[in-house]
Amino acid sequence: MKYEDTRIDGFKLRFAEEKDVGILLEMIKELAVYEKLLDEVTATEEILKDSLFHRKVAEAVIAEYEDKPVGYIIFFHNFSTFTGRPGIYLEDLYVRPEMRGKGLGKIMLAFLAKLAVERKCARFEWVCLDWNTPSIGFYKRMGAVPMDEWTIYRLTGSKLSELADEFRPQNSLE
Repeated sequence: MKYEDTRIDGFKLRFAEEKDVGILLEMIKELAVYEKLLDEVTATEEILKDSLFHRKVAEAVIAEYEDKPVGYIIFFHNFSTFTGRPGIYLEDLYVRPEMRGKGLGKIMLAFLAKLAVERKCARFEWVCLDWNTPSIGFYKRMGAVPMDEWTIYRLTGSKLSELADEFRPQNSLE
């Protein structure tokens, strides 16, 4: 297990391993409670293991303070056709409540920014709930700019399946 030391004594970051899916899921649920979205969590340890470690559609980082997990990051690469380069999209950054206000979140974001630079990414992006004013203030203080002119659209569940059903090869039998 390779650790990335940080400027805070006892605080380290490391890429998650399969054995970490239980703690990842636990902290995902903690984040969902904070965001008032627990009822939307359908992830299981098996789904996380498949997505993160077998299919490798995203990467996860565990934040540890004095060898105890205190947060996590989940991110993946997207792509900009305008720049012709990848970007990093931050899906989740979570720090347990008792560890907030100590600079851990900023170090975690700095780690991803460093990774983006090393991987020659053109962008580092994420979304934030409109009501989460503490996080919005934190991001703006770091120089992040909200993309107000863009709206995220999403298809899930039956609507995703309905649209998928619209695709039929020209020669398909029905």
